[in-house]
Amino acid sequence: MSEPTSLRSFLSGHLVAGDGAASDLVNPATEEVVARASTRGLDLAGALAYARTVGGPALRALTFAQRGELLKSLSRLLHTHRDELLSLAQANGGNTRGDAKFDVDGGSGTLAAYAELGASLGDARVMLDGEQLAIGRGARYAGQHVWTPRQGVAVHINAFNFPAWGLAEKLACALLAGVPVVSKPATATAHVAARIGELFAESKLLPDGAFSLLAGPVGNLLDHLVNQDVIAFTGSSDTAQTLRRLPCVIEGGVRLNVEADSLNSATLGPDVERGSPTWDLFIADVVREMTQKTGQKCTAIRRVLVPAALADSVVEDLAARLADVKVGDPAHESVTMGPLATRAQLAEVKAGLAELCAEAETISLGEARAPIGAVAGKGFFQSPVLLHARDGGGSAIHGREVFGPVATAIDYDGSAAGAVALTARGGGSLVASVYSDDRAFVEEFLIGGAAHTGRIFVGSAKIAGQATPPGMALPTLLHGGPGRAGGGEELGGTRGMTLYQQRTAIHGDKAILDAALKGPRR
Repeated sequence: MSEPTSLRSFLSGHLVAGDGAASDLVNPATEEVVARASTRGLDLAGALAYARTVGGPALRALTFAQRGELLKSLSRLLHTHRDELLSLAQANGGNTRGDAKFDVDGGSGTLAAYAELGASLGDARVMLDGEQLAIGRGARYAGQHVWTPRQGVAVHINAFNFPAWGLAEKLACALLAGVPVVSKPATATAHVAARIGELFAESKLLPDGAFSLLAGPVGNLLDHLVNQDVIAFTGSSDTAQTLRRLPCVIEGGVRLNVEADSLNSATLGPDVERGSPTWDLFIADVVREMTQKTGQKCTAIRRVLVPAALADSVVEDLAARLADVKVGDPAHESVTMGPLATRAQLAEVKAGLAELCAEAETISLGEARAPIGAVAGKGFFQSPVLLHARDGGGSAIHGREVFGPVATAIDYDGSAAGAVALTARGGGSLVASVYSDDRAFVEEFLIGGAAHTGRIFVGSAKIAGQATPPGMALPTLLHGGPGRAGGGEELGGTRGMTLYQQRTAIHGDKAILDAALKGPRR
C-alpha cells in the first residue's frame, strides 16, 4: 500500500499545504486512504485579497480574445495529462474509465468551447447589451447598456461528483468574463481537482492571481467576502440555504448562484411504439442516466413518466437493460458501474430508498451478485434499483432525490397536460426530457413544462443517432433550473459570463459613446 498523497492548495501564487489534522480521501471501492487534505493555518483572507488586487487587474487588462487563448491553453493542458487524471478519478471517485472520461473530457471540452467564444468576442473588453437607444428628440443623445467585469473574486464551491468538469465549467465563464477564481472542490473527491490546480500552477499559463484552489475544508474563506465578490455553488439544498443566510450575501451584496437538488424527469409520449427508434433512445437514455457516475449526477433522470398503457413494457425493457449492469471495482475492465463516492453517500441512498420503496413497487436488480473485484465487506456499492408507481407517485417520489442509481417509473394518463402536472410536482428541475414524434404533444409539453425546468431535451426518431444525452450539460446552453434546483444559471455562452459582470446603463453624447464603447453585442 502506497503512502497517501498530501494535497496542496494553490493560494497567493504558491502551492502550499495546511498543517494539523487532515481529512482522509479514500478509494470508495476498497476504502483505502489515497490522499489527505488540510487547510489549517492557510491565509485565506490574504488569498482572496491577492486574487482581487493582482489577478483581477491582470485579467481585466486582457481582451476577450486574449482570455480565450488562456482557456485554450488550459484545455490543452488537461488533455495532455488526461490519463493521469483518469487514473486519479478511478482511485478517488470510484469512476469507471468511461465515467472518468465523461468528467475530464467534459472539463477540457468546456474550456475549449469558451476559448472559441472568446475568439468570437474579439479584441474588446466590454460587451454591449442590446442596441443603442435614442434618448432625446434628436439623434445626439443616446443610451447603451453594457456588461463589465465585477472587481472582486469568484469563489467556486463544487460538488463531489464532477471534480474536473465542475471546476472547468465555472472557471471558463469567470475567466472569460475577466474575474479571478478561487476554486473549492468537495474534499472527499478533491484529488483530481487538486492535481489540476498543481498543473495550472506549474504551467504558469495564467496571469498571477487569476486562479487559486483550496484543497480541503473551506475554513473561514467565506467570512472575508465583500460586495464585488461572487459565490457559485453546486451541491445540496441544505448547504445552499446556509449560503443564502450568510451576512455577506444578505447584507454585503455578494452575488450567489446556486445549483442544488433536482428530481429530473423523462416523459415518453403516447405515440411511441415499442422497438421504434424513439422508444430505443428513451430506454437507452434512462439507463445511461441512472447508471453513469453511479447515478451521482445532478442531471440524472429520477422520474420516468410513462403512459399507463405502455408502463409494463417500459418497466420490462428497463429491467432487462439494467440487469446487464456490472457493479464492482472500476479497476476491473468488465465493471460498468462503480461504487458510490463515500460511506455517507451510501447511507443517504439507503435511507432515501427506504422512503421511496414505501410508495412504489420495487424492482431490485443484481442485489444477489457480489460486486466484481470487491473485498467482502469493503466498498460503497449499490446496485441499480428501478421502482414503479402506478398511481402517479406519492410525496417522497416527487420530493426526495436519491443521489444514486435509482429511478421511479410513474404512470400518467397519456396527455401532455398530465405529464406536465407530474413534471411540476418535482418542484423545479435542471433538465426534463420528452420523447415523442407527435408535434402537437411536444408543443403542449414544452409550453407547459418550460416553467418548471431549466432545460428540455426533445428526443425523436430523426435525431436518435446524433443527440447528446439529456444529462450532459452543454457549454452553449444554460445549465440551471428554478425552484428546488436552485434558481441559478451557468454556461449558455455569454449568459454564463453575466454572473460575474455588472450591467450598467450609460447615456450621453452618441459620438463619445461610440468611441468609448466598442464591443460585441449579446
